[in-house]
Amino acid sequence: MAKNSAAPDAAPEVPAGPGKNRPTPSRAEQEAARKRPLVADTKEARARAKAELAAQREKARIGMANGDERYLPVRDKGPQRRFVRDWVDSGWHAGELLMPLMLVVILLSLVPNSAIVYYGFVGLWLFIMFVVVDMIFTSIRVKKLARAKFGERTEKGLGWYAAMRTIQMRFMRLPKPQVKRGQRPA
Repeated sequence: MAKNSAAPDAAPEVPAGPGKNRPTPSRAEQEAARKRPLVADTKEARARAKAELAAQREKARIGMANGDERYLPVRDKGPQRRFVRDWVDSGWHAGELLMPLMLVVILLSLVPNSAIVYYGFVGLWLFIMFVVVDMIFTSIRVKKLARAKFGERTEKGLGWYAAMRTIQMRFMRLPKPQVKRGQRPA
């Protein structure tokens, strides 16, 4: 007969925590662990989540306006796009005046004199053709400058990107202009 060193009345140690080697939890303990409120999303939690989301959006908006690469959309990312933005923002372009001129033509169309309305629209269309020619020359020039700076591995769409930026009024451009007029990028 083998001798047992442990006293027969001493209970073995029971490890705490999940897993094996512990007693099965009672039904009441299991139900208590699974209890959750019927409506999981409280007003405070929703308000807190809404405030956090607003703070993240504000941070992203400021970052995008300042040209921070982390917050820019894919269309604006990269050193080549930054170069194009800086080059366009450093000069004057006729397209910036397109929206104000359209507003003037709308106001002229309210004048009862048909000759003034006619010449207003003719002038607008001539100016639009001038803007299109300016966009084409800007596109060609930007592509040429980008090729000279970055080599033959330039991104597609740099000319279109530059042309579309020229017809936006300077204060409405996003990302905001990082260079002053007349300050050409390096």
